[in-house]
Amino acid sequence: MAVKYKDYYDALGVPRMASEDEIRAAYRKLARKHHPDVNPGDKSAEEKFKDINEAYEVLSDADKRRRYDQLGSNWQAGADFTPPPGAGDGTRFEYGDLDGIFGQDAGAGGFSDFFESLFNHGGGGRSGAGFGMQGRDIEAKIPVTLEEAHRGVTRSIRIQANEKCPECNGSGTKEGKTCPRCHGSGVVRTTRTLEMTIPGGVRDGSVIRLKGQGDAGGRGAAPGDLFLHVRLEPHPLFELVEDDDIQIELPVAPWEAALGAKLSVPSLDGTVEMTIRAESQGGQRLRLRGQGLARRSGGRGDEYVKLKIVNPPRLTTQERELYQRLAAKSHFDARTLWPEKT
Repeated sequence: MAVKYKDYYDALGVPRMASEDEIRAAYRKLARKHHPDVNPGDKSAEEKFKDINEAYEVLSDADKRRRYDQLGSNWQAGADFTPPPGAGDGTRFEYGDLDGIFGQDAGAGGFSDFFESLFNHGGGGRSGAGFGMQGRDIEAKIPVTLEEAHRGVTRSIRIQANEKCPECNGSGTKEGKTCPRCHGSGVVRTTRTLEMTIPGGVRDGSVIRLKGQGDAGGRGAAPGDLFLHVRLEPHPLFELVEDDDIQIELPVAPWEAALGAKLSVPSLDGTVEMTIRAESQGGQRLRLRGQGLARRSGGRGDEYVKLKIVNPPRLTTQERELYQRLAAKSHFDARTLWPEKT
């Protein structure tokens, strides 16, 4: 019996010569867009999501992709496809309820007749054995302080993910029947805690991959991966000015800037002594070499110290007299520092 041909490359929007990385990136982008959790009640998005998963199930597997590509380049989307010899022998997979794979609100349903016809032939399966889909990748953001990005940290995180069903041990069946707990999918939704190490040298937007820590695969298939996107949190003292460099604003008294001073300056590893030269100006930037963020490749960035001249908020009588004597003796006009008009 002829069934409708499905163009899996078109479903993911990739060319036939697409690499594994290109296929994975296209799948992740489309899966996020059409996931039922993002589009509750949208049946078209639900169907699109299932088409995307079916396409990825084939194109991400080298053997399935090879068998699919053997159909040849003359097939067109929507054309009739006649299963190869042996496919119509009455042997079929039972997919059961795939809610656990597609999400809680994804709805029931399995792979298309085209998929079954192409990959279920020659006695490759048995009725009721089920078919496992690789677990979905999970993405999440993880906040990290500058100190943690610099030195690294061990962190406990909680994620919601599909786990192998304990009732049927992930098989989807129990005592010859569809598992009543997972409804045949082999997975159940749960919350788990992971201990993970964030390495020193991560940056804002860095992605940490935890292999096999995504959703469990349906009916014994391989699990997906967990992708953690690093987000650097704002710091009360430092700001990031380059990938590896930080900057701090250092308040200095007028006489420290005018006469020079040795001051303690905060850094990511404690405090360091810094010499402020005489006649320094507000807004001037000084550099502490090698006091910035650690790099994954080795070495460190720099720390920049921006001077901010600060007057005493309340002058004592003696301080006021000293300022008055300075004003009477000095011929300095601060307005001469304005840039000349062109």
